[in-house]
Order: sequence, then structure tokens, then C-alpha cells
Amino acid sequence: MFALVRRADLAEVIGAALAAKAAGAGARVIAAGIGRPVETVRGWLRRFAGRAEEVRVRFTVLLVDTGLDPVPPAQTATPFADAVAAVFGARSAVASRWPDVGEVSPWWLACAATGGRLLAPPGP
Repeated sequence: MFALVRRADLAEVIGAALAAKAAGAGARVIAAGIGRPVETVRGWLRRFAGRAEEVRVRFTVLLVDTGLDPVPPAQTATPFADAVAAVFGARSAVASRWPDVGEVSPWWLACAATGGRLLAPPGP
């Protein structure tokens, strides 16, 4: 699965925006860089920011549960960046356990681990 629920863009595009934000870029710069409308990018960033702690916890647990020698990511400057770091950390842990899966991007893993609901509103 490489698409998120209710999103027209592939997970790689959205993930690139999330990673850029975690690195300190603003919505306008990100939108220009990936060729998407700034309001679309802002929507992704807001949704992810609202779920950042939930995402951080979920992917830290995945990292610890699957890694051969798990090392949770160090705390960053923001909860948003912490959540992105947890996604990347989980991808590294999965790659250490199953090397063939290591070729999968962090954002494809995020799609699979969340059933495509990485940016979906919480609900039943």
C-alpha cells in the first residue's frame, strides 16, 4: 500500500513534505519543492501535527518490537520531528529484522503499519 486514505497524493510525496517540515522547512517552501498547492501541504502538516504523539508512540513501539537491537530515536526539537524520527526509526528496525523489506521506504511502511490511515482522523 502506498497511498493514504482520502489523499490523492502518494505516501512518498506526503512523506517528503512531513520530513521537510521536521527538518524545519515551512509550508510554502515545501509546497514549491514538491509542486503541490500550499493549502494541501498545510492540511497534511496540520493533520500530522495533531496526531504526532500518537504516531511517535505507535512507531516507537514498532521499532522496539521488531528491531534486533532497537535504539529508539533521540528526542528532537518538536513533537512533529519526534514523530517523523520514529517512522524512520521503525523503518530501520524492520530493515534490520527483514533485510528485503529494507528496500521499502519509511512512508510505505507507515502506510502498511497504519492501514493507510497515517493522516486519517482518529475514530472507531
